[in-house]
Amino acid sequence: MNILEIYKKYQIMPNLAEHQLRVAAVGDMICGNWNPHPDPLPKGEGGLHVDRENIVAACLLHDMGNIVKFDLSKTHNLYSALFVKPKDQLFWENIKQEVIKKYGSGSHNVTIKIIKEIGVSPRILELVDCVGFNQGFDNAASGDVGKKICAYSDMRVMPNGVCSLEQRMADLRVRYKNHPEVSRDEKDSREVFEASLREIERQIFEYCSIKPSDITEEAIEDRKEKLKNFDI
Repeated sequence: MNILEIYKKYQIMPNLAEHQLRVAAVGDMICGNWNPHPDPLPKGEGGLHVDRENIVAACLLHDMGNIVKFDLSKTHNLYSALFVKPKDQLFWENIKQEVIKKYGSGSHNVTIKIIKEIGVSPRILELVDCVGFNQGFDNAASGDVGKKICAYSDMRVMPNGVCSLEQRMADLRVRYKNHPEVSRDEKDSREVFEASLREIERQIFEYCSIKPSDITEEAIEDRKEKLKNFDI
């Protein structure tokens, strides 16, 4: 089943599907320009070897449950309006309630349940599980490049397109300032999270033939279109 068929089956909101495609295209661009040294390197998960297929698959699936955390009533809000138009509000609110009833209300846990239902490999599940606020420090300290790339790729895409890491973190400070899914401990650890992402960016591009600034909306467009046929 290709990714667009999966998005259709699980009634993924169009802009959420677009976000996941963009994140996957960023991850694919990093993998496509990976230039580790010394060479040759041992194959396998983790280390400096990247498994492009698993990384792309994880990026395409990393936010499958995110509808449960959207406040679809706030269509006057910039971020909500990017995900749902006023005329579609009731339709997507009904979908949201169906998802909560079937899978629960925590977006990350819902995502994990959905991708388990899809039947992905343990490695893809592991990579999806590394994306999130709480994993920044562990990803930076890890020797697993795949986890770093997945987590970083998500941090290069805002609701309206590809951005710099600093722009994304500034956006998150605003969007999640009083969000119910962000605990007091997570708010207090934001500086650690942001420092960890900056370190991950440094680590990744030490082994890339491109710079962070080379990743733009225009640069990923062709990759994003091709990934619509990606089979999971």
